[in-house]
Amino acid sequence: MPYSAVHKAETRKRIVEAARVLFNRNGFSDVTIDQIMEKAGLTRGGFYNHFPNKSALFAESVASFLNGRGKDWRDQAGVDPEIGGPETVRAMINSYLSKLHADDLDGQCPMIALPSDVARATPEARQSYEGLLRAMIWLYENNLPEEAPDTREKACVLAALSIGGMVLSRTVEDQSLADELRQAAKMFALDAVA
Repeated sequence: MPYSAVHKAETRKRIVEAARVLFNRNGFSDVTIDQIMEKAGLTRGGFYNHFPNKSALFAESVASFLNGRGKDWRDQAGVDPEIGGPETVRAMINSYLSKLHADDLDGQCPMIALPSDVARATPEARQSYEGLLRAMIWLYENNLPEEAPDTREKACVLAALSIGGMVLSRTVEDQSLADELRQAAKMFALDAVA
């Protein structure tokens, strides 16, 4: 008897989430299909019922962050684009550039964990990554004070500070320097909102 559509969708979701976590931890190249399926509690044979290859899964795992782990993270941080306004921007900056987010390797945003992997990935993976970036820019742009000049430019700068500050803080061994980089990016971004 074939599995139901609901079962198949839930299985696919488990595979995507397992892949997202493993890619965050190890990067694209150092993760195998076998490892992904094992983490999802499945056998390798089922992989190809859901994805044509690992690259397609990579693209979907990056894209899944926005409405999966990313939504959970935004909800916990009080980032609500529906309420809007500068407080939403500040909540996003404070949470994105937080020590908690920096230390959450499994749950971290793919824009922090995977920029080099995505730069060498398929066009589909780069489009998924770009979708996350565009969503962040949109959130900033549509919640900055309306009277703010150059809101699009400011939103792009805030996104670059948010992502860049976190990427740099993850790449240095000296924890005090990492904290200093993250805090400096956060304070500069928060000052730009006012």
